[in-house]
Order: sequence, then C-alpha cells, then structure tokens
Amino acid sequence: MKTTLPTLLFAGLFLAGILLPDPVASQSCNCGRQECCSKYGYCGTTQEYCGKDCRKGPCSLPAPNNNADVPGIVSTAFFNGIVAKSASNCPGRSFYTRDTFLRVLRDYPHFGRSGSIDDSKREIAAFFAHVTHETGHFCYIEETGGRSKDYCDRTKQKDYPCISNKGYYGRGAIQLSYNYNYGEAGKNLGIDLLRNPDIVATDQVVSFKTALWFWMEHAHWDFASGNGFGASIRAVNKIECDNGNAAAVTSRVSYYTDYCRQFGVQPGGNLRC
Repeated sequence: MKTTLPTLLFAGLFLAGILLPDPVASQSCNCGRQECCSKYGYCGTTQEYCGKDCRKGPCSLPAPNNNADVPGIVSTAFFNGIVAKSASNCPGRSFYTRDTFLRVLRDYPHFGRSGSIDDSKREIAAFFAHVTHETGHFCYIEETGGRSKDYCDRTKQKDYPCISNKGYYGRGAIQLSYNYNYGEAGKNLGIDLLRNPDIVATDQVVSFKTALWFWMEHAHWDFASGNGFGASIRAVNKIECDNGNAAAVTSRVSYYTDYCRQFGVQPGGNLRC
C-alpha cells in the first residue's frame, strides 16, 4: 500500500494550484464525511479521489450509485443454485459462501450499482458468470494443473518481482493469475500477495476481495459504460478472445444469459469478444 502520493500526480496538482489535504493511507480510509477514498487509500475531494477510481465516500464520477439492492439480487437461492451444480466433494463448496461475499461487498460499494437497476442486474450476472466459469460452479479454489505453469511475467519483474518457489497461477473466485495481478491486488488490499499468493486459496475473504478488486479495476467501468458482456470476457481472459477459444467464450456467455434470465433482464448486445 502506498504511503505517499504518486510524485507526478502531486506535482501536477501543485502546479495547478490545487490545495490537497494531507494524505491518509488506510485500507478503510477513515476519510471525513465529505471526502472520497481513492484506489490507493488516500482521502480527498477532487476528481482524482472522487472520480473513476473512487472507492468510498461521496464518489461522483462517472455517475453516482443507484439504489440497487445487490444482496437482494444475489439471493441465497441464486448463490446456492450455482454451488448446487458442482460435485458434492468439491473443495470450493465449503470455501465460497454467500455470507463471505456479502461481507466483502461492503468494501466495494460501486459493484452492481451503476446505471439503471437493470444495468446493475446485468453487471451482477456478468460477474457471477465469470466466477461460475472460472471455478466450475464454485468447485475449484486453485486452477487445475496451474502448479505446472509459469505465470511469471518477467517484463514486469521490476515492479512485481516473482519470488522463488512461489506460483502465480489461478486462485480464488476469479482465478487471479500472474505476478503483476497478485502484486497490484496485494498493494490495494494491504497484503504481500507476491510473497504469500497461497492466501488467495486459503482465506475466503481474500479470495472474494481479489475477485472484486479485479472486477472493479478491469471490468466494472467498461461494463457500466455499456460496452456489453463481450468486453468483460476480454478483461477477464483476453487469451480466449485472441486465440479464438470459442468454446470457453460460449460457456461464459451461456452462464451470463442464464443469470440475466433469472434476474428478469435482457442480456443486451455485444455478448462475445
């Protein structure tokens, strides 16, 4: 987690004559009532804090939250209906729970609350479609065969150094992969995931936190802007799009359209990447 404002941002705001409050670095932020919490855990009132990367407080851009009842949409019947389609001996059955998801949801107040209520339902359907595909209906906590794969991107070693004997294969509700994703997620959550990637597969809260962090960081705003489910496939697994893995794409689309049907909304256009 950062302890000082990024140098270029600070310099730019200073030259523009904008007076910023003293930065406050905290996972919960503890900002004042009129302040926003930025993605890096700082408090302020300008666009850098209250805009696209705002995490808590009176966030204003690109649009204020609607009043969608996300816990009501992600009902017990809906969540357990996904779990019920996995084998009874799946390790994820006792690992992924609705209660844990709702607990983590409090830290992501923008999730499923952009646009109209139908837009909210589509985003929630999209998120759980990807989770269903990635985990096999909440069956898998770790990627099958992931331990044998090299997920160290050495072009990003400077910022996200791969630690010896640590694997950055898929783990958790959205199968977090690669050292740079573990590094960025850990920085946001205040956990050294580069040195302890296994916690994503052993701590239920961390598993859902990394999933919602990834979604909000890489898929939420594009989806909220009306780019459709296809854009979220590219955000979650662009390899499926670029390599033409039609079967995997079709699987994700199938789950998404089914969940939209359960929520009583049309899936919209641009379903495939």
